[in-house]
Amino acid sequence: MDQPEQGHQPPPSPPQPWTPPAGQPGFGPPPPPYAPPGAPQGRPPYGQPPQPQGQPPYAQPPHPQGQPPYGQPAPPPHSYAQPQAAPGAAGGAPAQGPEFLAVDRHNSVVVDINGVAFEDHGIAIDFTWPEIRSVHYKASGNGKALMVAVIHVDGSFYECTVDAKPRERLHQWFAHLAQVLGYYRPMG
Repeated sequence: MDQPEQGHQPPPSPPQPWTPPAGQPGFGPPPPPYAPPGAPQGRPPYGQPPQPQGQPPYAQPPHPQGQPPYGQPAPPPHSYAQPQAAPGAAGGAPAQGPEFLAVDRHNSVVVDINGVAFEDHGIAIDFTWPEIRSVHYKASGNGKALMVAVIHVDGSFYECTVDAKPRERLHQWFAHLAQVLGYYRPMG
């Protein structure tokens, strides 16, 4: 099939939204702002909230009576505040039970009466015992870290790794973690 030969012409330039008046080069006034069809002319697309009479825009609201202005210290909390009881503790007495804590520079694992908590580079997640299906732990492949995994009741899997320095600490963590998990999860 023979195709007719087409000339090698550059594509036409797209139409310019604004051209200088009388073909004069240089800068001119800015192009008119885009407004969708049907928008009222002369009003900005965003509305200014109505200002009460006598109050300039962006002025600070008056302080209500009894509230100290900014810059004055807040009253200190009661110096002998009662400690908060753990959820589910009866009679306001603090809940008792063994605790496990493994911490390194970036991560931590806590196992206590409330459940399991992981912190990984400042991001924390807490699992309560009713939402935990199982907890697993092992040494990392190089034997320098504790790896703890929580399997959620919905099947999702969460893991946190804590470096053990010195390496002997890993064996201490294993013994203590087994004891604490056995206390809270005697069936596994």
